[in-house]
Amino acid sequence: MIQFDSTHAFLNEDIASYQKQVSECHRYLMDKSGKGSDFVGWVEWPNTYDKEEFARIKTCAKRMREMCDVFIVCGIGGSYLGARAAIEMMNGLYGQQKPEIIFMGNTFSSTYIAQVMDYIKDKEVCVNVISKSGTTTETSVAFRLLKQFMETKYGAQESAKRIVATTDRARGTLKALADEKGYETFVIPDDIGGRYSVITPVGLLPIAVADIDIDAMMSGLKKAYDDMNTDDLSKNPAYQYAVSRRILQNMGKNAEMLVSYEPSMAMVAEWWKQLFGESEGKEEKGILPCSANFSTDLHSLGQFIQEGKKVLYETLLLVKEPMYDLTFPSDEENADNMNYLAGKSIDWVNKMACQGTLEAHEETGHVPNLMITIPDMSAETFGYMCYFFFRACGMTCYLLDINPFNQPGVEVYKKNMFRLLGKK
Repeated sequence: MIQFDSTHAFLNEDIASYQKQVSECHRYLMDKSGKGSDFVGWVEWPNTYDKEEFARIKTCAKRMREMCDVFIVCGIGGSYLGARAAIEMMNGLYGQQKPEIIFMGNTFSSTYIAQVMDYIKDKEVCVNVISKSGTTTETSVAFRLLKQFMETKYGAQESAKRIVATTDRARGTLKALADEKGYETFVIPDDIGGRYSVITPVGLLPIAVADIDIDAMMSGLKKAYDDMNTDDLSKNPAYQYAVSRRILQNMGKNAEMLVSYEPSMAMVAEWWKQLFGESEGKEEKGILPCSANFSTDLHSLGQFIQEGKKVLYETLLLVKEPMYDLTFPSDEENADNMNYLAGKSIDWVNKMACQGTLEAHEETGHVPNLMITIPDMSAETFGYMCYFFFRACGMTCYLLDINPFNQPGVEVYKKNMFRLLGKK
């Protein structure tokens, strides 16, 4: 379901020459012998996820859809990026599905928070608060406001039916509050970190509330597991991508720009940036993840990519079949001189723009390009794509001899922030 192509990347090493290292790193993932092995639960998740909880997620999602106009997902980082990426990719930016999904708890912006609170005041609202500890500051700030709003609007008993907590199985501030208030709860697995958690209740509940087929998503996840459960580089596109990244960095390419030609894939790029940036960016190692959406960003970043300092490579995330397509109309007056496109598919125009850009960046700009092609923007493809990137991320980090699953640097800003806020 995923095609990987490195023939446009000017690689100066043979991917196959990394086979021995890849086999060793594959073993780290499979037998949990590598760094951060306490957090490789995602590897076998397509086979081991809790089927009973999964069924309960679908039941809860149906109830939420029937109760509300607006469903608020309150979380930050992996607690919202994956769900938002999935929902926008599969439903589009102007989908007609109800309820409307809004994201809070991911910023301290008073303007944003105030505008959301004003927007929902006359609407029917349900909330999914997501935090393993219950003490994530951005999420806690937003959830206190939401909880008080809900209890004022609906009363304690009714608001308890409208608030769902996704948190630790047995401990933590949020788990204790949920038990006290009577919120339905779903579990964040102990052995799956936040940036890998979209395939768990963290992502599955909001995705299901958005009326997306999570059975198909998990089917795609399982297909990817079956396809990529091999250390054979000639058969594993995720590992080919991981090795290509290492070769390109050895060539001095220290920034990777993930490029899509679909605006509804922009949040997929944001999710990807956390996955690779937080996993790989440590010990003064790693590749800077950045992103662009073409052809839009060709009118802002295209000049630098074409003729600027040669510090980056592009990874094109391409979609074979669009969600929708249009035929460009003919115009008798042809005042805009655009009749040369009459009768052509708009998606064909998009693909020709992609082909022309690839030629320009590769042949004239000498910018390496990796290509990842997915068949469509369906739930099954999303699940498959997630597992592809998980495998690639684990492999690329182990090839650097770093822990793919921790994020010690993130704690530095938190300590400084708490000091400035006066937290004891």
